[in-house]
Amino acid sequence: MRYRQRREALPGMPNSKKTPTIQDVARFAKVSTATVSRALSRPERVSEHTRARISEAVRLTGYTLNQAARSLRQKSTRTILVALPDIGNTFFSAILDAIERAAALRGYGVLVVNRLAGDDSGRRLHEYFLSNRADGLLLLDGSLTLEQMLVLTSEPANVPLVMACETLPGAPFHTVRTDNTYAAELATRHLIGLGHRRIGHIRGPTCNVLTLERETGFRAALRASGLPLRPEWLFAGGFEMAHGLAAAEQFVALAEQPGAVFCANDETAIGFMSGLRRHGLECPRDVSVVGFDDLAVAAHIWPPLTTMRQPREALGRLAAEALIELIEGKPGGRMPQHSVLSAELIVRGSTAPAPLMVAPSAAAQ
Repeated sequence: MRYRQRREALPGMPNSKKTPTIQDVARFAKVSTATVSRALSRPERVSEHTRARISEAVRLTGYTLNQAARSLRQKSTRTILVALPDIGNTFFSAILDAIERAAALRGYGVLVVNRLAGDDSGRRLHEYFLSNRADGLLLLDGSLTLEQMLVLTSEPANVPLVMACETLPGAPFHTVRTDNTYAAELATRHLIGLGHRRIGHIRGPTCNVLTLERETGFRAALRASGLPLRPEWLFAGGFEMAHGLAAAEQFVALAEQPGAVFCANDETAIGFMSGLRRHGLECPRDVSVVGFDDLAVAAHIWPPLTTMRQPREALGRLAAEALIELIEGKPGGRMPQHSVLSAELIVRGSTAPAPLMVAPSAAAQ
């Protein structure tokens, strides 16, 4: 009841018993209904400041487009399908939130499907479009083969498709991704800049494009600094904490351990640091650790994790906007476009300068 009274008390807000309308949104945002309509259907024609006001008015009024009526008029579902490799991975939460917000501004809903690995993954996706449940596919899962995607996007299905995060090199689709190779190189150069010369790497999943790109950047940084790459300092991994724990067991069993480790993602890094602690090793006292992604938890574990921050909000927003442009057949929309975003190094407490190596003769004096 208190919430209802609060809504009624806000100037320009509709009565709580009445379904919010576009007129309510316009009144609350102090713009015309035409401007609201334009912002929802063609946001590129409205200034960023005005779009922000209208977006806030939509949120506060609770206004939603009558999707059923629009779908009947336009013979479309006004819905995009988002395919994820792991809905339990918190990395995707900010991306999904940005996708949903960008889609809502254009009058689209969002469906989410999880874990596509397997021979029938292409068929499962195809069923969504055969049953007219979605107008286009935003693919964040790199497990589909190029052949499966070409079947989806060719006659008779002709599914509009955009790939984000995990992409296939050379695939003829719109893509939105982070420059993983350069970001991994920056992460490794940070450790080198701290004086570390013995640096290891915990890989991502086998046959994953992100694994390949991040390892490529790691190797490039070592090579540029003339540092050795020891095979025993390359640990098999994945994108889950359990893989970091397993890598910690391999690490403590080594006769000679690296003084720093770059991990393929934050979950692996967190698992690795936890595994080290079980054996009495502390980070960064005994080993410096860098992750990748900057999950929300990365700033709140102990020690706080140094990591590469992916622009997840931008990834989701740009991917959703690109897909909707493709669905609506905007000029140039059919030509594959590739957006490559930069990651940012976030330095926290999990990395520290390498300890000074004391020569044996000096230690004896």
